[in-house]
Amino acid sequence: MKQSLRKKIAPQDLLKQLKSIRFIVFDFDGVFTDNRVLVLEDGREGVFCYRSDGLGIEILRKTGFPLLVLSKEKNPVVKYRCMKLRLSCKHGCSNKLRVLKEESKKLNIPLSQVAYMGNDINDVECIKAVGLAVAVADSYPEVKRLAGYVTKRAGGFGAIREFCDLILKARKG
Repeated sequence: MKQSLRKKIAPQDLLKQLKSIRFIVFDFDGVFTDNRVLVLEDGREGVFCYRSDGLGIEILRKTGFPLLVLSKEKNPVVKYRCMKLRLSCKHGCSNKLRVLKEESKKLNIPLSQVAYMGNDINDVECIKAVGLAVAVADSYPEVKRLAGYVTKRAGGFGAIREFCDLILKARKG
């Protein structure tokens, strides 16, 4: 059974932990976005994403690293952003942990070698289940407490790029 409070990873141990990661799963809202939604007068919704995050995803994806977006949100903006970035995406998930386990099993990668990047309480089960829990800087306090690593950048403002760069550095080292 996982503890409810995880020790932060010491900087000298972070690269070692990152080297063990073989699969990265991202939440969407609050991680790819700044957690805001733009509602237009006709009811359509839009979000803001950070282009540098997309470039980080592209570079990491080209190395063959398996990546997945796992979102509770049903809005098609999630699907379209993932299509543009050529990312696997499961959205409209009411049970993120079940899907996380299924996808990890399909890849034959144990949860101990999975990193999950989230920001809010609907990410807590996944954060507790994986080997490396990552919270964006502006995450909900409980998520930050549970995370082994908290980014310096906020969701929607480069947190994904920061984490992708760390993974790439670890893989080179």
